[in-house]
Amino acid sequence: MTIRVLLADDQALLRSAFRVLVDSEPDMEVVGEASDGAEAVRLTKEQQADVVLMDIRMPGTDGLAATRMISADPDLADVRVVILTTFEVDDYVVQSLRAGASGFLGKGSEPEELLNAIRIAAGGQALLSPAATTGLIARFLATDDPADGDRDPARGERLDSLTVREREVLVQVAGGRSNDEIAERLEVSPLTVKTHVNRAMAKLGARDRAQLVVTAYESGLVRPRVE
Repeated sequence: MTIRVLLADDQALLRSAFRVLVDSEPDMEVVGEASDGAEAVRLTKEQQADVVLMDIRMPGTDGLAATRMISADPDLADVRVVILTTFEVDDYVVQSLRAGASGFLGKGSEPEELLNAIRIAAGGQALLSPAATTGLIARFLATDDPADGDRDPARGERLDSLTVREREVLVQVAGGRSNDEIAERLEVSPLTVKTHVNRAMAKLGARDRAQLVVTAYESGLVRPRVE
């Protein structure tokens, strides 16, 4: 299956470089380019993109707002957004993950990292750069105002629907661990872990593992640690 990729960045030169890279792969193709968030949302629908490489800072509708719109659209439930950023430690990245992005990647990443990120996101599997993303979320949630309007108090209540084992798995996911690593720690099979992860996602209304990490921190199940 060919992965349909949409590029959203206000810099034409970067889009051209990403297009050449993505189109060089036999299992993926660029189906559109957008210079702002509004255009990104429109083209995502029109071109039926699987993965959107989304810049955060764009004129007009920025990447954060565009990510929220894509995540909130039931018709785009299978679309995965990967945030591209110059700064890997950036409050906007955390907000993007809260808004529904699957993960983030620095613009200075190696070509193979970018291509691998697209494949991972398209497969709905492991969170991109687990340890880095988890640390980023922890850092900013640790300094957030508890009265922050972005927080969802219902998330803590939804944790009550999880079984003890699902909670254990969620804690491990929030630690940036893969299914295989969680399976080894909990002494169960990777398939069992995958089942627990999928059930937790369904119960918590999470799109993917990135959203599970955010929920684990915002609900208080996992405590942020700042070095």
